Amino acid sequence: MNPSLPFDFQCDVLELSHDRPVLVDFWAEWCAPCRQLAPVLERLAGKYEGRFTLVKINTEEHADIASRFQVRSIPMVLLFSAGEVIDSFSGAIPERQVEEWLNRHLPGPYAKEIALADEFVREGKRSMALSVLEGVMQKEKGNVTVHALLSKLKLFSSPQEALGLAELLEAEPEHAELSETVRTLARLLRASANSFPDDEVRNDYLDAVEKLRREDLEAALEGFISVLQRNRPYDDDGSRKACIAIFRYLGEEHDIAKKYRKTFDRAF
Repeated sequence: MNPSLPFDFQCDVLELSHDRPVLVDFWAEWCAPCRQLAPVLERLAGKYEGRFTLVKINTEEHADIASRFQVRSIPMVLLFSAGEVIDSFSGAIPERQVEEWLNRHLPGPYAKEIALADEFVREGKRSMALSVLEGVMQKEKGNVTVHALLSKLKLFSSPQEALGLAELLEAEPEHAELSETVRTLARLLRASANSFPDDEVRNDYLDAVEKLRREDLEAALEGFISVLQRNRPYDDDGSRKACIAIFRYLGEEHDIAKKYRKTFDRAF
């Protein structure tokens, strides 16, 4: 916020927060902790290079705004996004803690690219999504969201690579289910015919695996459910695990998942 220009809370905070997060620092000249926190916030605003906008509001000059947001002690910091307060803290906390707090709430530096790739995935434009995500990976190798998206995108074309990405997600609670899904399906995609024990359902199981490899997920589900109905323990409960993994891969609201979920639930 340029101090030489008149301050408009609606424009400079609420409307701006629809484009990027706005960090509002409520302070006053007489407040010693405010003077301690101010350089910390300014350093972080520079470090984060436009990922948020810092706005400072003097509570003496804008008591109405402070009252509106129930600012009873200062410094008080509010983070706005999409016109709403999404979190806050008070007091002159250490810089490391402020940074950890910001990291929990701010979109990553490549959030727009990741959102674009996600849109490409929904539109079935896999090659375009891969191109965008691999570009992000070159710039930020540890981005777990990119690992998650790539593990799904590469599952059928490069199951070994997808498996490696899934292993990186095991320690991430929000991606643990995806990691398990990729591991389950990658095992089947990489398996040879000799990997499965002799049994009267073996050929049907192999057929379901082959349909999985061709990404004919509806036919694969039919095959695995058929095996499940006749011999659930086969391949260490492999049919049940495969069905659950396919449902998760598709998403429970996908038409194919909804079509076969009840049949699957009745199979055992």
